[in-house]
Amino acid sequence: MQTIPEINFEEISGRDGNLGLITLTRTNVLNALNQVMFYALNEQLTEWEAANHIKAVVIRAAEGRAFCAGGDIRSAYERKKTNDPTLSHFFRDEYRLNWHIHHYSKPYIALVDGINMGGGVGISVHASHRVATDRLLLSMPETGIGFYPDVGTTFILSRLPHKIGFYLGLTGARINLNDCMVSGLVDYALNRDSFPELIYKLADTSFDADARASVTEVIQNYVIPAGESVLWEHREEISNCFNKETVEEILFALENQPSQWCHDIATIIKAKSPTSLKVTLQALLDAKKLDFDDCMRMEYRLTSRFIEGHDFFEGIRAAVIDKDHKPQWQPARLEQVTLFDIEKYFVPLEVELME
Repeated sequence: MQTIPEINFEEISGRDGNLGLITLTRTNVLNALNQVMFYALNEQLTEWEAANHIKAVVIRAAEGRAFCAGGDIRSAYERKKTNDPTLSHFFRDEYRLNWHIHHYSKPYIALVDGINMGGGVGISVHASHRVATDRLLLSMPETGIGFYPDVGTTFILSRLPHKIGFYLGLTGARINLNDCMVSGLVDYALNRDSFPELIYKLADTSFDADARASVTEVIQNYVIPAGESVLWEHREEISNCFNKETVEEILFALENQPSQWCHDIATIIKAKSPTSLKVTLQALLDAKKLDFDDCMRMEYRLTSRFIEGHDFFEGIRAAVIDKDHKPQWQPARLEQVTLFDIEKYFVPLEVELME
């Protein structure tokens, strides 16, 4: 079993098989995921998937503010500045990990407590069992840094009810446990204090032939009721305004609603990268018609183009490096981003993701 400073891997002895337990321990940077972590996670998941004595895998974070605040974009920025020719490998390894989790043959249980953004969503939302606490704060904030919602979330967001996924992807809005429950991003609400006992109980339970059903039965014993969702109260406005084919139409719909909430959302969207907004909307529209694997291939194409462009690294500079929060997008206005510009992002690569 591997050992790296950023992640603790262990096996919890149990009845009729052990539990693989992953604990993210890079708490000083909110468990931001670097390439070493992607590789280690993928390798350990592969080992446990082939091991007859491992019946399920649980992933959690050491106690702190976050489950995972996303990928280590500071590192990506630094590699870009040195013209690192292997920068795309960072995302390739991340997306292969997301793919592995989605297709994992054993129960993969994500215990999410605290901040969960970007890459953190990628290692939790594809789990067979998605468990979270009332401290959950989830977002896909990529359009605000000149990128787009990746890590397999084009598949997830495009399928949420009432166009909520389109709203989340374009605005980068932060939502809580109750919002995630009604939207279908979290399956079970639990108290954090019950996590240790749940892990013990999962290890100590003999699974039936349907291991996932056995895990569900155990988790149900710890579920707490979710509260009211503020996001859900706006579902009709979201559905009406985000059910459009262009970003310009979405903004027009928002600005012509009587609700101040809609006007505020329009203002938020206007501050995002115009290129990111248009690519994101097209990606979500396409993803509705694609299976998961094709969504991942599409995302790798998009990412390969974003890391060659301006806005992604300008967004990181403004948000993380200089922290002036004044990105200078190029192009700066939606009308300057043409259909031809967008289509170039979706062109197949010479070497696709899973090749």
